[in-house]
Amino acid sequence: MAIHKMLRRSLSAEKRSTEAPKGHLAIYVGENNNKRFVIPLSYLNHPLFQELLCQAEQEFGFHHPMGGLTIPCSEESFIDLTSHLSRA
Repeated sequence: MAIHKMLRRSLSAEKRSTEAPKGHLAIYVGENNNKRFVIPLSYLNHPLFQELLCQAEQEFGFHHPMGGLTIPCSEESFIDLTSHLSRA
């Protein structure tokens, strides 16, 4: 599956930079200046988050400019989404 390939590649690239705690994933979010967020891996199974992953795949393919998984949305939208996921 394409999402799994994207995550594996992003995870291996992420190890070259600062590592995230066990059970979490560091990602970069933003439209211009990317900000690093650390999220629980459980978010990856949520349909709303999977939509973001599909957007990232469409925009970047498997090449992420920050070296880790990059999500092409505003920080505000991402924070709103993760706030919703943390309450679920």
